[in-house]
Amino acid sequence: MGLAEVVTEKNLEDCYSVDMNDAVRHGMCVSILSSELASELGMDDAFIHKVAVAGMLHDVGKLQISPYIYGRRRNTMKIEEMQYVRLHAKLGADILSREGYDQDIVDMVHYHHENYDGSGYPYRMRGDEIPIGARIIRVCDVFSALVSDRPYRRAFDADTAFGMVIDEVRHFDMKVFLAFQRMINTSDVIERIDYVLHGSIPGLDEK
Repeated sequence: MGLAEVVTEKNLEDCYSVDMNDAVRHGMCVSILSSELASELGMDDAFIHKVAVAGMLHDVGKLQISPYIYGRRRNTMKIEEMQYVRLHAKLGADILSREGYDQDIVDMVHYHHENYDGSGYPYRMRGDEIPIGARIIRVCDVFSALVSDRPYRRAFDADTAFGMVIDEVRHFDMKVFLAFQRMINTSDVIERIDYVLHGSIPGLDEK
């Protein structure tokens, strides 16, 4: 039986609705974490505003990717599907550029999956080639994803998630990572994102 035979218009709509709800919550969490981290790093208000906007919109390119592909286990995806999913960073940057967003915000979205050690995508940039805003969003995006429910697993608690971030520390700018560590240990940011992920948000939970 093919996909077209099992996917009806209604269950596709339901799946997309759930994904959009989760995506908005994830964007809010990344925005909160990124703006707090930028503040911890001593950035000015203008930069903090930009990284907050970019954090909220960093995955906007997923709107052009099927929800049936996004959210699946990585090891069940075909290589061509993974390559398709990885287009979302560029797709998001293209969307924001067309809408007239500040170039700094566009760049943060475009490069938020680049890793400090050069192992990221889409361009395998490394080190300071990656804009500082994208380096900030990178660690915040990983942490937020770990503390969020996924279709194939339950959320990890904050301590476990941070331990998993440590395991991937080679991917992050060490200055950014150490500031992130200070931030989550000395502020109320964990409580704030926990509410965003699990609390009732007016307008978001209403259909």
